[in-house]
Amino acid sequence: MLACRARGIAGRRVKHSFPRWQGLILSPLAPISQKTLIWGLQQSRGKKTTSSVRLEDLPQGLIGLDGPLPPAKPEEEEGPAYPTVVLQARQNMQRFENCVLLTRVGGFYELYFGQAEEYGPLLNLKVAQKKTNAGPVPMAGFPFFQLDRFLKTLVLDLNCYVAIAEEFPNDPGDKIKSNGLMHDRRVTRVITPGTLIDENFIDPYANNYVMAIHVNHHEEDSASGLAEPDSSTHISNIVDSGGLAALQASGTTPIGLAWIDVSTGQFYTQSTTLTSLGSILSRVGPREVVVEELLESQRDHQIFSVLAEDKHLITFAPHTEHLPLSAWTPMLESDIPAQTVQSFASDEIKAGSLLLQYVRDRLQGLSMKLQPPLRYENMSVMTIDKSTMRSFEIKQTIRDGTFRGSLLHAIRRTVTKGGARLLNSWLSAPSTSLETIRARQDLVEYFIQYPDLRDEIVLLLRRSHDSQRLVQKFALGRGDPDDLIALANTIRATQDIVSLLETSKELDHTSSEPDSLIISEEQHPLGKGAPCFTSLLARINLSEPANLANRIKSSIDEEGLVQQHRNEDNEASQLISLAENVVASEGTQSDASVLPKTAKKKKQSVSIRDHYSAAADDTTTFIMKPGASRGLRSLHNKLSSLVEEKALLAETLRTRYDAASLTLRWTPNLGHVCHVKGVKDMRKIITDSDNNNEAVTVVSSSRSTRAFHAPEWTALGRRIHQTRFEVGVEEQRLFADLRALVVANLVKLRRNAAVLDELDVAASFARLAAEHGWTRPILHDTIAPNNPTTTASTSTAQTQHIVIGGRHPTVEAGLREQGRSFTKNDCLLSTIPNINPSTSTSASSQNQNQHGSFHLITGPNMAGKSTYLRQNALITILSQIGSWVPASYASLPITDAVYSRVGSADNLYADQSTFMVEMLETASILRSATSRSFVIMDEIGRGTTPEDGTAVAFAALHHLVTINKCRALFATHYHGLADLVEERGMHVSQGGAVECYCTDVEEDGTGGFVYVHKLRQGVNRQSHALKVARLANLPEAAITVAREVLSRTKNHQGQGRDQDMSLHHDTHTKRQSADAG
Repeated sequence: MLACRARGIAGRRVKHSFPRWQGLILSPLAPISQKTLIWGLQQSRGKKTTSSVRLEDLPQGLIGLDGPLPPAKPEEEEGPAYPTVVLQARQNMQRFENCVLLTRVGGFYELYFGQAEEYGPLLNLKVAQKKTNAGPVPMAGFPFFQLDRFLKTLVLDLNCYVAIAEEFPNDPGDKIKSNGLMHDRRVTRVITPGTLIDENFIDPYANNYVMAIHVNHHEEDSASGLAEPDSSTHISNIVDSGGLAALQASGTTPIGLAWIDVSTGQFYTQSTTLTSLGSILSRVGPREVVVEELLESQRDHQIFSVLAEDKHLITFAPHTEHLPLSAWTPMLESDIPAQTVQSFASDEIKAGSLLLQYVRDRLQGLSMKLQPPLRYENMSVMTIDKSTMRSFEIKQTIRDGTFRGSLLHAIRRTVTKGGARLLNSWLSAPSTSLETIRARQDLVEYFIQYPDLRDEIVLLLRRSHDSQRLVQKFALGRGDPDDLIALANTIRATQDIVSLLETSKELDHTSSEPDSLIISEEQHPLGKGAPCFTSLLARINLSEPANLANRIKSSIDEEGLVQQHRNEDNEASQLISLAENVVASEGTQSDASVLPKTAKKKKQSVSIRDHYSAAADDTTTFIMKPGASRGLRSLHNKLSSLVEEKALLAETLRTRYDAASLTLRWTPNLGHVCHVKGVKDMRKIITDSDNNNEAVTVVSSSRSTRAFHAPEWTALGRRIHQTRFEVGVEEQRLFADLRALVVANLVKLRRNAAVLDELDVAASFARLAAEHGWTRPILHDTIAPNNPTTTASTSTAQTQHIVIGGRHPTVEAGLREQGRSFTKNDCLLSTIPNINPSTSTSASSQNQNQHGSFHLITGPNMAGKSTYLRQNALITILSQIGSWVPASYASLPITDAVYSRVGSADNLYADQSTFMVEMLETASILRSATSRSFVIMDEIGRGTTPEDGTAVAFAALHHLVTINKCRALFATHYHGLADLVEERGMHVSQGGAVECYCTDVEEDGTGGFVYVHKLRQGVNRQSHALKVARLANLPEAAITVAREVLSRTKNHQGQGRDQDMSLHHDTHTKRQSADAG
């Protein structure tokens, strides 16, 4: 025999012919002796074992080679002889080196080696030393039912990637191959912040997006002399060719974006530039950003400065292959429409390819059924840039970044999680489609007029569940019986909602609004519900989903599920109780503080034996009703008869042995045993066996109990166990069928869920409007003034931005909590900025009612200028998501973008001062705003000297009026801007576009004052800064000095103003003389 020393699984037989010997050639000229030869054969385990093989089984003679002999690989060093569990964990750690590995071992998840030492203290876990033949191994662990708690800390708080290694029982064949190992432990999923599915800590009210960014660098490569020969060539070829020397991108570099919410299956793409990336990131809010590995070595790339501004989590992923659109189909619920396929840009496709590969790798083989990708360019939505999203506090406050105090917090009245996510999405990207907005408004108006119907629908919506995420769980091969029940309840609630909508009455139109919904009986037959619900009802498909709900309800035993959860809670309570006992006897008070808080403990088994006996008792719970299938009904009948037979056998054995305490039990170690309790019954059994010459073999005994085998019970018990196993197999088959039915109805269920979400948002808007007295805004498209079919009155009405009695939604809510009222203000803007009154005689009278498109607002500090600016922008945003607005009346044109330059902040990371940030934002607005945009500017130029600031502020004002020609509100303390406006003939009274408004302060003559927040026409040249300083409790000495300096400055400016007025009067007189001549 030839003995071979192998590093592998203990006792594993070497049955192959060793095709991978390294550096060993057998020649017939070199005879092999019968001595033992030792070879180090590399296998899968560190412990050294000895396996043997017959010498005559080895191949003899020359080894035929098809080509040259490959170079010998260096022999790897043998690793330490770790136990199997630790070795499996080590191998998984090497495979997923960037992840924290959690290995399932029985009822615990464990960390090993350096990860235990690093993350154990962060998770408040005690780090122990596991003794092995290779030395102590650091380890830490926690009970399996606390997985979500520790995943939340690792994934959300520490931004870690976590690999979950579950244990799988080996079948007989695998046990032989692994030398009798009971379990194999392999990674089933890698969890990252952007790839959450159904974890309990996922935010239910916001989408959880992961975004991929593809940087288009072909132009830069071409500039450096590198041209890519084939578009499908992988980007690594460029790296090898040295074409990254000019990778630093400019702001106009095209990039492709793709983002997915794995928990709902939503999929979007967009082609954009680096300049717009920051605003898109602010709107989408991805939890994780994936870029190609190529960029990891290019940390000075401009994209990283954009990502660093909001501290986005960046993941570098390999883009190993380019997936064309045709390769996306297996991962989608349906094919991409043909017209959409043709519109995709190459950058979008590459970004989608990178993202799909990354998500597929993270899910470790789980099937994906994503929704077909939507191109953002094809969606008619308003642009809200990053600074506007932040300064208007649309989703979170500026000061502390909290949800409370934001616009979303002020208006959210949704009752479903899907509705909350939809509202979040609408608020981030309001619609610019007049048809879409009016359809939403019609729903809101109906719910306002019929509050009883609204309340009934809200009640039914509360009974529904998060269908979007429920369905996606099944699409990913997950989902449990509880999810099926939740899905069935949602389908039933949808049926009831449809019944209510179909019986709804016509809307009572009492308003004379031009956009009110009027549909004749011919267009809308009776008995099909109100017209505003027609499109929603047409999108709902309940035929097959209703059958699915009936099938689920008739198959799943909800009482059995409740009992199963109780059993799981008992098991968790037992583990916690065990941990508490260990800590009480061996731990400290700090150890006890990290244990989870438990509710009042239920009655528990007194021993492990009783626990297993109870588990094998006749009270085993099943999740399917016996009538779910013919086979299951037959198995339950069979099991019932066996249970009856067990009861008869138990009575027979009690009579035979005259032992009233005899019971039939099963334990893991002893199998099926007869158990007696009490000294009297034990003596009877021993005496009876002696009298009848029947040998009763006692297999377990204690002071008061005995356990022995009975052949009848052993045979019957095995039949009961086998039948229960067959019931479990049949239940698993039925459950798999139900999951397959859910996936088959995937598209219908998602569309139905989308309708419920829209109804939820509409009902919440109606409730909000009813609570606070908001009004329906009248929206219209801007009509060109030179349209020959448009009358003068119609043109004027259709080109006005009118808000009467407007309020700030969040500020008003805060004041209301303090018992204070909000001062209402009007906003009258024209969307036709330059109307020359001298063009015609009728134009002069028209101009008397025509307002300017630009408001220059002055006034004291703390008098509400910034609030006024923000409230009008928020009213515009609210109007285009379909909501009512906080005003007495509103008539607004469709706005394509809202821009703002508000507040002060620096960006030291990017080496940008406060004034530089202000100028960058101003430049972006001046380059981007169109005639349909709405711009808010507050205190432009205040970060420099008054002279320079005035010049910059007027330049921005002039550009907005003459070049952008957009609607704008411009607040300033540079009062000289009003003089410059008049000098340039830009005031509305001069045929220009600028109107001047101001706030003020009322003083009582005794030092007291009150702010007048109501705007009036004119210019206020007093900022009253010292009043704010006094309110801020500035020291009186400092205020005195400030008053002296201010008085001297005013005197000096007054003299200069007199000289300027005299010069202005002389210039004006000369100009009149020249005109007269």
